[in-house]
Amino acid sequence: MKFRRNRQRENVDINLASLIDVVFVLLLFFVVTTTFTRENQLRVELPESVSATAAPAGQERLVEITISAEGVYSVNNNLLPKSDLATLTEAVQRASGGDNTLPLLISADGKTPHQAVVTAMDAAGKLGFSQLRMTTVEAAQEAP
Repeated sequence: MKFRRNRQRENVDINLASLIDVVFVLLLFFVVTTTFTRENQLRVELPESVSATAAPAGQERLVEITISAEGVYSVNNNLLPKSDLATLTEAVQRASGGDNTLPLLISADGKTPHQAVVTAMDAAGKLGFSQLRMTTVEAAQEAP
């Protein structure tokens, strides 16, 4: 048995304009709501020292203050919002958990203003830290 088709097949069109609008709105939403991470580390070029001694091995916990060439402070790789004594003292207190027997390591760039290093040492002194270390790199030996 053969059936006849009297109707012609209709072409079905999908309107893509509204789909494209929705995709662009979603793209715009994701671009606007995306958060970007800021780099939280300072670049520090340490000064050289000929008579440096290595830190004792096995020290698992310490507090590290890093000072950039511009005098910006970082405590245990966390940038501080302000470069003043009160902010630095509070950050060191939080990082040490009140334990002033921990060694305190100051890593200052070779071009750091002297006042920034003195401020870091003053914060350590106010909190009662007695084990203070300064980070340097070993100077290259000159050939005779």
